[in-house]
Amino acid sequence: MNTSRNILITAGPTHEPIDAVRYVANRSSGRLGIALAEAARDAGWSVTLLLGPVGVKPPAGVALLRFQTAADLARLLDAHFPACDVLIMAAAVADYRPRAVPRTKLPRTADTWVLELEPVPDLVAACCQRKRPDQRVIGFALEDAAQLDRRAAEKLRRKRLDAIVANPLETMGATHVAATVLTAAGERVPLGAGQDDARPVSKRAFARKLLAWIDHHLDLPG
Repeated sequence: MNTSRNILITAGPTHEPIDAVRYVANRSSGRLGIALAEAARDAGWSVTLLLGPVGVKPPAGVALLRFQTAADLARLLDAHFPACDVLIMAAAVADYRPRAVPRTKLPRTADTWVLELEPVPDLVAACCQRKRPDQRVIGFALEDAAQLDRRAAEKLRRKRLDAIVANPLETMGATHVAATVLTAAGERVPLGAGQDDARPVSKRAFARKLLAWIDHHLDLPG
């Protein structure tokens, strides 16, 4: 591998504040994104990891930047996406966030609490809109198994990704992953325990398989 290549990886959830102490989040652990950063580092890439609020220890030997909210991550992508050759968008960015956030803690009362949410901008689609011809962007789709391929393929087209990793919901919080890569060229590539199947493998093993596939199949320059 050409060690001059730069890879940008996002991992973990976003925490979208409700007030000064509460937030909206999801159950993403960040483990798969961290495994991807480790695999890229070991394969000789220059790695920048944008990591959300997780309890997992980040890997050594990578450039590490932290974010809390989708707005934080958007600013980091604005700063670091232009220099990368590949972006792997493994972070679980919130789809919605509270519209109004007070600076203080809201008091507990006996009344019903109505929380108004607004959509979060699609960060990976924004990167695809401004990417150079020699850059590659890989997204992730976490969906119910019965609709996984259809929804992942739709996201691939709508966001204009080069490839998308289709994950069943069971991946969240698990130690193993059974995932398939779909490409803009119409390929369907299982990266499971064998050569041509999607049986579950450890997240570290999957990360190595995905990095090897990127290096050999995404037509990277150099």
